[in-house]
Amino acid sequence: MKDRFEEKTVSSEPIFEGRVIDLKVDTVQLPNGKQSKREIVNHPGAVAILAITEEKKLVMVEQYRKPLEKSLVEIPAGKLENGEAPETTAVRELEEETGYTTDQLELITSFYTSPGFADEIVYIYLADHLKKLEEAVDGDEDEFVTMREVTLEEARHLEKEQLIHDAKTSYALMYASRYLSEE
Repeated sequence: MKDRFEEKTVSSEPIFEGRVIDLKVDTVQLPNGKQSKREIVNHPGAVAILAITEEKKLVMVEQYRKPLEKSLVEIPAGKLENGEAPETTAVRELEEETGYTTDQLELITSFYTSPGFADEIVYIYLADHLKKLEEAVDGDEDEFVTMREVTLEEARHLEKEQLIHDAKTSYALMYASRYLSEE
């Protein structure tokens, strides 16, 4: 079925190619025949992990976010590497950021972060069969995180204080609330 609002690309101009994102400006033909410009961020996608310990604590990480000029508390997450399956990325990021691993992941959902200008998709996984690693796994050399284990109540407080203030973590907390109440 054809999308009646489709915008056909007339031309595309790469602006920037980076380590995390690429930027381009597309000239598009609108459904009414006129043309317009679209600034587009290309991103390889990411994963996020709602990790829950046997004690029903949420495994989170605190990390400084330069665009915001402050630290946030978030669920572990990371960018997909070229050709890497989301499940592989999820286990790698969980190990690097938290010192936990799992052999059981359940896809909760996926969503586009900002479809008005970016193609980034985030896959959120549940990991509730965690095992502590015997040896720490080295993460990215330019990434500094502190692992925290918090109750759902503590996470809700962090959200009120805006220390948890990102969409993937807020979404995961909504799921965790329902998941933990069913247990």
